[in-house]
Amino acid sequence: MASAGSDATVRLWNAATGQELHTLTGHVGKVGAVVFSPDGLTLASAGSDSTVRVWDLATGEEQHTLTGHVGEDLSYIGMARSLVFSPDGLTLTSAGSDSTVRMWDVATGKKKSTLTLTGHTRAVRSVAFSPDGSTLASGGGRTSRLWDVATGQEKHALTGHSWFVRSVAFSPDGTTVSTADWDNKVRVWDVETGQKQNTLTLAGHTRTVRSVAFSPDGSTLASGGTDLTVRLWDVATGQDLRTFTGHTASVRSVAFSPDGKTLASSSFDGTVRVWDVATGHEKDTLEGHSRFVWSVAFSPDGETLASAGGTDLTVRLWDVGTGQEQHVLTGHAAIVYSVAFSPDARTLASSSQDGTVRLWDVATGNEKNTLEGHSRWIYSLAFSPDGTTLAGPDGDGTMRVWNAATGQLMRTHTAYKESFLSVAFSPDGATLATGSLRNPVWLWDMATGQDIRSFTGHTFPVSSVVFSPDGKTLASGSYDGTILLWDVSSREALQPLVVDFDGDGDVGFSDYLQFAAKYGLSWGDAGYDARFDLDGDGTVSYGDWTIFRRSFGRGG
Repeated sequence: MASAGSDATVRLWNAATGQELHTLTGHVGKVGAVVFSPDGLTLASAGSDSTVRVWDLATGEEQHTLTGHVGEDLSYIGMARSLVFSPDGLTLTSAGSDSTVRMWDVATGKKKSTLTLTGHTRAVRSVAFSPDGSTLASGGGRTSRLWDVATGQEKHALTGHSWFVRSVAFSPDGTTVSTADWDNKVRVWDVETGQKQNTLTLAGHTRTVRSVAFSPDGSTLASGGTDLTVRLWDVATGQDLRTFTGHTASVRSVAFSPDGKTLASSSFDGTVRVWDVATGHEKDTLEGHSRFVWSVAFSPDGETLASAGGTDLTVRLWDVGTGQEQHVLTGHAAIVYSVAFSPDARTLASSSQDGTVRLWDVATGNEKNTLEGHSRWIYSLAFSPDGTTLAGPDGDGTMRVWNAATGQLMRTHTAYKESFLSVAFSPDGATLATGSLRNPVWLWDMATGQDIRSFTGHTFPVSSVVFSPDGKTLASGSYDGTILLWDVSSREALQPLVVDFDGDGDVGFSDYLQFAAKYGLSWGDAGYDARFDLDGDGTVSYGDWTIFRRSFGRGG
């Protein structure tokens, strides 16, 4: 088994014993993809350093460094997002964020005569060979493309997706290819003609489709989505055969057993679920990963299931027959970005650059729970008003909501690749607000996990958000030096606050007198406006003025 990590290494493991065989070093930056050659003697890996490396598995030595994908500063600009060997193992194909597909001679490490396949205008995220090796499929942007491997010529451009293609896969007989994208659709295409099969726009997922897989006989297609479901489709008719529910977060990967009788799915809820394909019943739930199970695969004999976890940094092996964990392949600490007390003050939550949230007993200082699952730093935390729920968004735009007492993950959802910097609950706990790196303020419905709306107006990252005591107004503070007040029932910002009431160019005591005369009311008074009760004590008074003064009390 091979695993690729953010520590710039590739590691090889003995699947039977769990022992580490080799640590392959050479990449600079994250390693995002690994693939075995068909004969199992060679491994290829792709890193954020824009290189593809080929390794001898017997010795752990690097055979070739393949360069050509364009990137800089260890970004993902030129990173190979997907790797695949041809069925005969002689050719390696890499798909890059630089919009190119490149084919390499495995023996020499040189580019094939077909050199670079160009045509995509966005990052290419998936590539796959047809079973006979004559055709290559690639998915990038809103288009999938079929290529003649011998000549490098484009055979067909498969258009019709309304959002980015994330996955491509050939049927076992090579006559059809399926594509999945962010618009929640799976499409099936005729390889010979490049035409979409009319009845086979597989619509049923309500969110992004993350993974697709054909059954061994090619009659059934499985798909997993961020709508928390796994679906089976009849490839001939496009009919939705069955929906498997049980995951409580995004389904990241699906795989059939070699005999086609069992389906496994992995999810951001930290579980791998094993399903009976014929009945749709769940056979087993394999729990052990703390969060984010990115990938799952059966061994060729169908006796072992492997799952790759995200932030718990483990790879796990499972006995398919018993559901027992056989091995855990393991290793983690960094800056603490946020702390938050529970309403009863008994518990403290902390979040860190290491991607974990930890719960602490305030009286004893003992750690009560470690909530793992974030793949990047977590800048902010918030307890719900009743103390039952803890929310923590992170730098990769993922929002997680936990049961504060048990640490159980209640919900996972992602917001348009935003990096979140701040979070706050509404007073009734029904709504969550987040501030992001790209300036919008987002509102979320806690009952459904759906985003309600976004507010735009800041020109720099939103570092703080807070609700008024009555929950009708949201205030956001930004790196742009402004505070914006939002009517939560609409998309509009309220009238900007002008605190230099006397217009003398300085915010001083005379302005306070006018402020108090205009807004100095208490909760229940006619005309009381909670927008100005910034300290939430029920009265608009000097305490609120001092908040204004600290923010705006400057001449000019």
